[in-house]
Amino acid sequence: MRIALLGAESTGKTQLSADLAAALRAQGRRVAVVAEVLREWCHREGRTPRPEEQLPIAQEQERRVDEAAADAEIVVADTTALMVAIYSAMLFEDGTLYRFALERQRAYHHTLVTGLDLPWVADGLQRDGPHVREPVDALVRDCLASGGIPYRTVYGQGDERLRNALAAISATPAADAQDPARPWVWHCDKCSDPECEHRLFTGLAR
Repeated sequence: MRIALLGAESTGKTQLSADLAAALRAQGRRVAVVAEVLREWCHREGRTPRPEEQLPIAQEQERRVDEAAADAEIVVADTTALMVAIYSAMLFEDGTLYRFALERQRAYHHTLVTGLDLPWVADGLQRDGPHVREPVDALVRDCLASGGIPYRTVYGQGDERLRNALAAISATPAADAQDPARPWVWHCDKCSDPECEHRLFTGLAR
């Protein structure tokens, strides 16, 4: 099983990936976490990537997921090629990565989008500022909806965020088991109001 974590910067993807892995391992599952290649790349190079470097980063992200899936029962991806594609389109007006990224996203059994209810925190070269979070959040949702890719949005602080993520995985049929003629999407895929979605999600989790 492959679980993808998507979302704007500083929405807790890295922490949630670690927490999910720990919780699933406690259930006796063999779990691998695939970290964000872009973060590693920026730390190594001391800069953000140029337009022509975006695709290799996206491809390496997915190669590592495939590699991890060969040995692990569950792979938790701390981002996917889709986030690279979205930022490439935003920063460089280059939408050529979308086809590759959406094809790859369909290989994930569960896609979780991290909500905007956590405060923005500066962290390295790849963070642009709190002003980009809402536009990125909207782009993530639009991309998933247009690609017919099912997803859940996860909100909450600390342990609540983890519980909501686990509930979303349990409540959502694996993507490859869905009727392709009727792709499931989150009820508010056009809305980025965290209060609205949080009420809906809380009601579902109960």
